[in-house]
Amino acid sequence: MIGKDIKAVLFDMDGTLTDTEKYYQQAWPKAMAHFGHEMTKEMTLSLRSLGRPFAPLQFKEWFGEDLDYFEVREYRRGLVEELVREHGIPLKPGAKEILTWLRKNGIFTALVTANEYPRAERYLKKIDLFGYFDKIICANMVEKGKPAPDIYAFACKELGLDPSETFAVEDSPNGVTSAYDAGCNVIMVPDLTQPDEELSGKLFKKLDSLVEIKSLFE
Repeated sequence: MIGKDIKAVLFDMDGTLTDTEKYYQQAWPKAMAHFGHEMTKEMTLSLRSLGRPFAPLQFKEWFGEDLDYFEVREYRRGLVEELVREHGIPLKPGAKEILTWLRKNGIFTALVTANEYPRAERYLKKIDLFGYFDKIICANMVEKGKPAPDIYAFACKELGLDPSETFAVEDSPNGVTSAYDAGCNVIMVPDLTQPDEELSGKLFKKLDSLVEIKSLFE
């Protein structure tokens, strides 16, 4: 069983451990409307975990060279913070249970998120998950964000492990591609969309819930 060879499980945050990806799906179109542009649902979904330099380039392709991506992103951040204040940061089912189980069984855990460190730390402390991770790896620690493999490769290096010794748990195409190209064994727990045929080919396993990860070690 491959589970016996796995020494660490690497988790994405938004849409994987926390049910917060839906906030971004609401906030991006509102932010673009504020600046006079319309964003489709397909556009918004494609932004899940999309990091630099890819996101700024994508926005310029969609809306023209004059668009100030960083101004729009800052406005979107404010909208997300409002949603967090109003609704909190809900956990995905089984999030705390699987993290507790992994630590109890001596398996390293790491957070690998497109968020920058200050926000990731603040959110994790707010939901009492900060102490569950051996490493917290964020987008601002690498040159290129997801879907480039940099962030997962860096996480494995920080843990002193080969990517083949890890499971990477993701919910989105950009996250799956990042982990797959880094050489991790990718587990997808779908959030807003199911994997298509191409994405399915990158998966070690598709699971319906986080707690099902336990079965891969049995």
